[in-house]
This record gives sequence, C-alpha cells and structure tokens, in this order.
Amino acid sequence: MAMFDKYKRRSRLFAQYCWHWGLRGAGVVTLGAAAACGFRPLGLWPLTLVGVAGLIWLVGRATHPKWAALIGWLWGLGHFTLGNNWIATAFTYQAKMPVWLGGVAVVGLSLYLALFPALAAWGAWYVRRDSVARVLGFAGLWIVSEWLRGWVLTGFPWNPLGAAMLGDFTHPGLAALAPWLGTYGLSGLTALFAGVLGEGLVRLAAGDRWRGAVLAALPLALGSVAMVLPTPAERAGHIPYTLIQPNVAQADLDDPEHFDHQFIDSARLSAPRVGAGQPRLVLWPESGVPEYVRDGYPAWYYQFTFAGDPWMARLRLARAIGRGGLLLTGTVDLDLIGTRAISGQNVISGIDDHGRIAVSYAKAHLVPFGEYLPARAWLKPLGLERVIPGDMDFRPGPGPRTLNLGSLGQAGMQICYEIVFPGEVTDPAHRPDYIVNPSNDGWYGDWGPPQHLAQARLRAIEEGLPVLRSTTNGISAVIDADGVIRQFAPRGVAARLDGMVPLAHRATLFAMGRNMVSLGFAAILLGLCALVLRRRRG
Repeated sequence: MAMFDKYKRRSRLFAQYCWHWGLRGAGVVTLGAAAACGFRPLGLWPLTLVGVAGLIWLVGRATHPKWAALIGWLWGLGHFTLGNNWIATAFTYQAKMPVWLGGVAVVGLSLYLALFPALAAWGAWYVRRDSVARVLGFAGLWIVSEWLRGWVLTGFPWNPLGAAMLGDFTHPGLAALAPWLGTYGLSGLTALFAGVLGEGLVRLAAGDRWRGAVLAALPLALGSVAMVLPTPAERAGHIPYTLIQPNVAQADLDDPEHFDHQFIDSARLSAPRVGAGQPRLVLWPESGVPEYVRDGYPAWYYQFTFAGDPWMARLRLARAIGRGGLLLTGTVDLDLIGTRAISGQNVISGIDDHGRIAVSYAKAHLVPFGEYLPARAWLKPLGLERVIPGDMDFRPGPGPRTLNLGSLGQAGMQICYEIVFPGEVTDPAHRPDYIVNPSNDGWYGDWGPPQHLAQARLRAIEEGLPVLRSTTNGISAVIDADGVIRQFAPRGVAARLDGMVPLAHRATLFAMGRNMVSLGFAAILLGLCALVLRRRRG
C-alpha cells in the first residue's frame, strides 16, 4: 500500500508539473500568435508589439539559455502557424493529397521556422541582466535571424516582422524607413519598439508610473503617427499600361475545357480603347496563358492550343492586344529529351503585336514542394512527389533580369513568390524602371493574397521602384515607388486597370547596399548593446 501511495503521489506531482508548464507553454504560443495579428489581413500592429514585448520579457526571466531558446521556439510556433495558415488552403486544390494534410504542413513548416526566433532568444539571454542591453541585443539578433531565414535551405522570408508596420493602401507607415534600413532592418526597428513598450509596461507594474507611461506610449505614438503621415504625391510616368485580372477560378485554371473561355475573357479585358497603334504594355498574370506558345515541341503538346499551332496561338494573342501592344504574360516552357518533357520553366513571355516572342524571363526562386521536390532521391520513396502539382519539376532560371522593352522602358521581372525576397528582386548591374510581378494567388485563401501584396509593397519601398502586379483573381495592384497603391482590383472580380507606370526614385541606399544595409543596422544595435554592458560594468 505504501508503494502504491508513493507512485500515486509521484503521478500527481508529474501531472501538476505537466499542467503548470503546459499552461506556460500555451501562453508563450499565444503571445507568438498575437504578434502575427499585425500582418494582413488583420493589420493589428499594436498586438505585434505586445507579442514581441512579451517574448523579450520572458527571455529576460529565463534561468538558462536553453530555456530562452525553448521560449523563442514556442513563440515562433504560434507566430508562424497563425501567420502561414493560408498554406493549408493550397491542399484543397491538390487532388493527389488529402485536405487534412494542409494543416499538418502548416504546423510542420512552423516547427522549422520557429528555430529562427529561438536563435534570437538564445542570444539575447546572454545580455538579459541589463534591460537596455537586452532590448538592443534582441533587436540586432532578430535582424540576423530573419536574414538567415531568408536564405537557409533556399529561404522562406514570408511575413518579416517589419511587414506589420506597413500602413494601409495609401500610407507606407513605418515602412517608409525601408529605403535606409531594408525590410530586415525594419523588423529590427519593430523589435526595438516592442522592447521599449515592454520596458514601459514593466515599469508601470513596478510603480514607476511616469517613466513607465512615457516608455509605453512612445512606440505606440510613433507607430500611430507613421500610419497617418501624408500620402506622397503621385508621380506618373510616360509608359502606358493595361493590367488585367481575369478572375479565373483556381479549380478551372489548368482545365483544358476552360482554356478558350479564359482567353476570350482576358482578350476582352485587354482590347485597345484609345490610341490604337501606340506602344502599350499589357500585363497578364502568372498562368495567364495555359497553352504552350514556343515552337519545337511534339504535336501532342499543342493539342489544346488554338488550331494546334503555337504560331497561331501567339498570333491570336497579338490580335487581342492590338497594334503597338506588348503582352507580358505567364506561360510554361518545356525542357525535352527527344520527345519527352523532363522539366519545365515558369516564365514570363513577352509577345509583340506580330505574334513573336520578343523577350522572356524564367523564374529563379522556385517554391519548394510547390514547383519542385527538394532532395527528390530521398523524398520520392516516401510518396511526397504527390505534393507537386503536375508530373515534373520546374527548373530555375538564372536570377533577376532587366529586360529592354524599347519605348516601354527597362522592366525588372519577378514571378509570384520571388517578390518576397529582400535584396534579390533586381539586377544590380542594370537597374530597371519598374518591376513586373505576375502572380497566381488563387491557391492561398483569404490570408495569403493580402500578405503577398504587402511584401510586394515592401520591395517597392526599399528599392524605390514601382511594382505592377497582375494576378489571376486578386489582389492585383499598381504600386508606386513609395509603396502607395495607386490602383487595385480586389479579390474575386474581373478587372482592368489602365494608366501610366509611376516613376521610379533614384537608387535608394538599400538598392545599392542590399541586405548589407540591414546587417549594418544590426551591427550598430549589437555594438550599442556591448557599449551599454561595458559602461554598466565599469
């Protein structure tokens, strides 16, 4: 009986221990999720500051660096699971995989992405004893961790923390500082604001009302003012464009039975209205032309192409845009061995008014598990090949390119997901006049498209270049060099946008230094952290 009582007591203590630490862990996960509420479509940026402030405070109370890292990891788990919930929607369009696997994919990805906040928390623990040093150190380390997240294992920089401080469509918000800090630097500044807010709240709780109130109010006041600063004046250029959003349902996009209807709808939206014969840029989305338009493939690849002939298909496109037009549209090119396609490329094809392919750009930053299967030799036996739509991998292009479009200017090209990579969207040797960003966001539910648009705005601001974004069913937009959306088409409607491409700014500091600018800001923050610690010890 005594032995039974001992085990019963130990079981009760173990259950209490698990309950106690389980509640704490759930609280940390909730803080991370709260911080993700600052991203689109919610845009509740004060919650982002509160969530990050809670993380910094908890790191300061941790008794060991491994506990600090665990806190950062749990926080990241909640943060990325909520912020990336749109990934689950993609599985509803993938017949080869069960829908429930989408939720597993979101959590699985978050388990990995959470390692980067864990890294920042682990490093900040070593300067925890001084509150000023802890905030400065955490902000600097956060920049480094986000930069690492942007390239390790091909990178996934989606939803950088600084995106929460982007204003509404007509206001850049705190992101107006991105030309001098870069997106990762803006994330560090956001973490700095959160740390100041957290210190203010701690002082208020300790009874230091005046200092606490000032510190807590300062970041909230600065953020609020930044969100309502006057909208920069519009600077329209001289290059005419017609940007279309055909509103093609994702389920119909690759169905040959709908190809002709898709073309008719897109052609109707693209028809010349005034000034026929004048040069005009016509922008269709990624997957805008589901047919193969290049010559040289075996005949069966053209079975759904107009008249079974790629030349006739291109000529039909040329007639749709009219004399003087240049169509930039998403298409697919094939790599053949004999008569068998072994891979493909996701491309932007520039088709002129004579039906010729005048320019072409191949996507370089491909989506892992979306456009190709990484480590195929290992993962294919596990059945993960079924995650990839279609029967072959895509092959990456050579990287950012600036295409000379003659009187239509110098165009930088970025297809869909490529636009989310800071410092990797233009050819540094040939600065473009604007960036074309065709996309297909129909996979990604209600949260993905507004987040994708927000990151396109960040690229426009930090590079000082307008971005023209045509999508299959929204959100399409014309973004000027200040990140202000001058025209847009909401989700779920067919629309046409006409105007003049906004003017670019001169090359920004970020455009010249790229992510080294953000890392330089991180070095300043870490240097100030070291200086504070040295003075306190002295």
